[in-house]
Amino acid sequence: MKTWIKLLLPLALLSCNSPSAPAATTFPEPSTPVSAPRVKPGIEVLRERNFAGLEGKRVGLVTNPSGVDSGLKSTIDILFEAPNVKLVALYAPEHGVRGDIWAGGKVESGKDDHTGLPVHSLYGDTRQPTRKMLEGIDIMVYDIQDVGSRSYTFISTLGLVMRTCAEMDIPVMVLDRPNPLGGRKVEGSLVRDGYHSFVSQYKIPYVYGLTVGELARMINDEGMNRGQNGKAEPLKCKLTVVPMEGWERDMLFHDTGLPWILPSPNIPYAETAICYPSAGLCGEMYNYLHIGIGYTLPFATFAEEWVDADKLKEKLDSYNAPGVAWRTIHYQPISGRLAGKLIHGVQYFYTDFEAATITLTQFYVMQAVWELYKKNPFTGNSDRLSMFNKVCGTDFVSKTFGQTMKVSDISGFWSADVEAFKEKSKKYYIY
Repeated sequence: MKTWIKLLLPLALLSCNSPSAPAATTFPEPSTPVSAPRVKPGIEVLRERNFAGLEGKRVGLVTNPSGVDSGLKSTIDILFEAPNVKLVALYAPEHGVRGDIWAGGKVESGKDDHTGLPVHSLYGDTRQPTRKMLEGIDIMVYDIQDVGSRSYTFISTLGLVMRTCAEMDIPVMVLDRPNPLGGRKVEGSLVRDGYHSFVSQYKIPYVYGLTVGELARMINDEGMNRGQNGKAEPLKCKLTVVPMEGWERDMLFHDTGLPWILPSPNIPYAETAICYPSAGLCGEMYNYLHIGIGYTLPFATFAEEWVDADKLKEKLDSYNAPGVAWRTIHYQPISGRLAGKLIHGVQYFYTDFEAATITLTQFYVMQAVWELYKKNPFTGNSDRLSMFNKVCGTDFVSKTFGQTMKVSDISGFWSADVEAFKEKSKKYYIY
């Protein structure tokens, strides 16, 4: 696996003026065979098996635009058109089945314009499907591209769907997809009692190193499915995972050969899934540092009007944080609170993804900002503190780091659960 992870994905085009450039177009003609992706997602494996397990059944489907095959055909259309499958209802997570709802926006139930199927909202009045929503369903299928971070709400939706299905004795089938962070990166503390929520539903690390199918197996068999607040009695459903073919634990998403379809508006590239846990916690402290949302680099920068970019880079370089490099950056956000204003800061790159603790990247920045400017995000930002703690799954980080602003004071706690979780999760590996 390559160690240099580029956090911006430009199109690499050959210059026509280069003497080494071919005389003809650099793009293949339509008739030219194109190498097949190295990995087949679960939906393709299911199709090759002639939809085994779904034949003649009334099927419900939890999905969004990221549920596609390698040719970009939607799982909705694949199941809707399959002659031996009866797709009867769709279930919409955050952002909606068609991805037309912005972050945090309420998703309404209704009808899908493309298929005429009813759509039941799982991000509106309820986040767990009601029994009424599942009436007439023989089996529930889940197909959404995960990002590998605990606070991303789709895995919470999966667990709550599994709970209601367990109550009603409805089987669940998960169509597996790659973890874009690979299958070995595990970081962060387990969620502590009292801090379970829709952004920290399970007692797992912040970065958990499992595919969504493997995670579903773990949730089911370890009694983690205890509802949104983590207090209900665990329920176990009848679970089937349709595995991928060709995926290996060392693969990042670009190794799969699959197209990346943004699972939510601010994860436009596969590399953004790596940025999300690197900056998202910091981003919960609104009005503190701009993290690239509202610009072309979501979760990939740290900047503000008052920052001296050169001094911030110099300070961050002095920490010698493993596996991460910094460059100065100056830009004008397109939208949001700093729209049209020139801001200054840093962009980060992982020179050694395996060595880097990506979730601590944002804390090094916060430490540097404190040392340079004495700005502490945990004071004067009390309205955001509760959400920060929910996303962290604990208040230890905000209390301890908020007092000293030193990464060394939280790194031990942050990593203490990692090895035990890695060992426990191995029995759920499919790959």
